[in-house]
Amino acid sequence: MFAKPSLIAAGIALGLATLVPGKADAHRRWLLPSATVLSGEKETVSVDAAASNGLFIFEHAAMSLDDLTVLGPDGQPTQPTIIGRGKYRSVFDVDLAQPGTYRIALASHGAMGFYELNGERQRVRGTDVTDAQSKVPQGASNVTINATSQRVETFVTLGAPNEVALAPTGRGLEMLPVTHPNDLVAGEPAQVRFLLGGQPAAGLELEFVEGGTRYRDDAGIQTLTTDADGAVTLNVDNPGMYYLEASATADDGARASYTAVLEFMPL
Repeated sequence: MFAKPSLIAAGIALGLATLVPGKADAHRRWLLPSATVLSGEKETVSVDAAASNGLFIFEHAAMSLDDLTVLGPDGQPTQPTIIGRGKYRSVFDVDLAQPGTYRIALASHGAMGFYELNGERQRVRGTDVTDAQSKVPQGASNVTINATSQRVETFVTLGAPNEVALAPTGRGLEMLPVTHPNDLVAGEPAQVRFLLGGQPAAGLELEFVEGGTRYRDDAGIQTLTTDADGAVTLNVDNPGMYYLEASATADDGARASYTAVLEFMPL
């Protein structure tokens, strides 16, 4: 279980790769695939990685691809082809060489905190809490270090969907689809579950937003809350790309964030 679940009203400052975002941040981060459901023996999907105010508009900054991973339908990593990084977006291709579902993610885990030395407050980061603690100098006081975890992801299926790549890792905040993420239909309820450290994330607040915010006066943000099992139901009227975001702080102070792009197809 976790304490202090919080809605992320916007994304994360790009330079702070191990800092879980807060409401003061102005930009959402997302992976936008050129298609999510494809047919045939082989295909290729292009994916944009960006941070922006509007969904899904290229107007703020490109995302780093250093933490990019793609799991294939057999649960094994598949190598994406990096096209490049511009000012407003990074682009890569994923070759779909076998049928099934691919999980495309920017996932990072680490630790961040602060300490005081000679009257000055300093930030410290590390690959984990132990690593960060090892970087705190002798004589420091008021040391606070917490584990951090971030996951930004989307899903693509070639042919018949499967669930091998959807298995949870047990790290950070994760979405465990109940309705398959590439079998979402506007007008039909879809259910997902959230886990924090592998356990149900009950009482977690989510932000669920339809894309195309630039073209409407009302942002159309749905604020949803998971039940005791970490489950929540997504309901949409219009087909298209949707953005889902949440953050949580665990009882031990570990902070985690999650975002996903999901496509709802027409009936």
